[in-house]
Parts: sequence; C-alpha cells; structure tokens
Amino acid sequence: MKKNAKNRDSQPEWVTSFLNAQEGLTNDATRKFQKIIYSYYKKYGRTFPWRETTNPYHILVSEFMLQQTQTERVTQKYEQFVTTFPDFHSLASASLQKVLGVWSGLGYNRRALNLKKTAEIVVTQYSSVLPSSPDVLMTLPGIGKATAGAVAAFAFGSPVAFVETNIRTVFIYFFFRGKNDVNDKEILPLVEKTLDYTNPREWYYALMDYGVMLKKQYRNFGKKSAHYTKQAPFKGSDRQIRGMILKTLLERACVTEPELVKILCATPGRVREILAQLEKEGFISREGTVITIA
Repeated sequence: MKKNAKNRDSQPEWVTSFLNAQEGLTNDATRKFQKIIYSYYKKYGRTFPWRETTNPYHILVSEFMLQQTQTERVTQKYEQFVTTFPDFHSLASASLQKVLGVWSGLGYNRRALNLKKTAEIVVTQYSSVLPSSPDVLMTLPGIGKATAGAVAAFAFGSPVAFVETNIRTVFIYFFFRGKNDVNDKEILPLVEKTLDYTNPREWYYALMDYGVMLKKQYRNFGKKSAHYTKQAPFKGSDRQIRGMILKTLLERACVTEPELVKILCATPGRVREILAQLEKEGFISREGTVITIA
C-alpha cells in the first residue's frame, strides 16, 4: 500500500449544513463520512504486525506500547517482546529486570510495569483469559478508556465508542473545523453515530490512518482539542533521570545512591526524591545502601 497521500479538500457541504443546523448527523451524512474514510483506507491503509492478529494478549501489548509512542518505534520492539513473552503467563512470571530489559528503548517505563502487573492479575484472577468488557479492562493497571476501547474493538470486535489522538483529529477536522477547545464529550456522540457496527476493528484502523494523514498536513490541528497539552522538554527532566536510573540498574544489576549521584550529575536531594518515587511505584528495591530492580 502507498504510504503518503494528499487530501486538501475543503470542508464538505454536508458537514457545513450539519454544523449550521445543529439538528444532528443524518444517516446520509453518516454514509458519506464513512465512504470518505474507507476510500482513503483502501488506498493508503497501513499494515502492522498487531493488525494481522486478533490475539488479545498481542493486541494488549501493542496498545500499551502505542501509548505515547509512534508506530515506527513500536514496530521495532513489538515482535521482540511477544517472542520473549508469548503469553500472559510468561510475562507474569518474568522478572521485572527482564521485562524492562526487553522494553528498553520505548521509554515511559511505567507502561512496562503496568503491563506486567496486568498480566499477573489476568493470570491469577481471570485464568489467563483477558476480559472483553471495557469496564473490566479499565480496572487493570495502566488501562484507560482509549486503551480499553481499542482492545475491545481490535481483539474482540466489540462496537465500543472511544476517542484517541488520531480519531480526535479526524472528528475535529470534519465537524469542528472552526472551533477551538473541542472536548472529547462533544466528539464521542459523533463517534457513536458514525461507528461501523458490523466491523468496528476495520473502521477504527481506517479512522486512525486518516488521522495520521491529517496530522502530517495540518501540524497544529491538535491544538484545537481541549485536551491538548504541550509536552515538557525531556532533557534535564525527572523523566530523563528516572530512565537513566533504570538503565544504570539494567546494566550494573545494583548500585548505591552515592554512585547514582555521581553517574547522573544531579543533586543528592533530587536523586533521593526520584528514588523514593521509583520504590513506591514498585520499580526498585533497597537493601541498606544497595539499590536493585524490584
């Protein structure tokens, strides 16, 4: 499939009429919207290994990885991860050190910890079978509405309405073009109305790919969302120091707090505070002055 496409069309008349009338989205308008999205997808839809499976565990892994990480980086790690940990039991029984070692390079290590905790719960409480209900999924560590909806749709074919960054972009583009601070609560009814209930899995893939295309053309479009936040600089941040601490522990197995202060070139107080957070979250353990991965 082709990877790039241009779509510089103006806002369709049927969308303008809907916005002016405020009477709700008609069935005819819904069909036109679906046709546009599906037509693009048939020509330019992307392929990824997690789109080639309905294995709930594999899809869950991909959704955790895709949180705050671009698909290109996820593609490099996904196959390695599911090969090393092919099911919930293997992930649940693995050491956190091994899990973080395979996860290394994706960043946001809390996702790896939450994924392992989720695997442990699935094994012990659900007999290694991932629940299909979004409400139940949202009780598991690291799973919010978007991830729960995506897993339900992609793994179980459930027609669940949810909003994530690319889907949000599509609906703002078509239905809120002249508005700022668009809330997901305004978008969700339109997601429900336009959802392809016969094939939610394919529909959401199509929406996401259309959203990716829009983001490439309109780089500042995401700022129209009320949920838009500018990411703080990574360099010098607590997130960078957290990552460096875990990287050091993966390389050296154990280290003392004074040694970390020298390695990180950070103040003792700041290192101590971050270590306390990592210990509270379950990343590290301390025995005297020695620090190790939990």
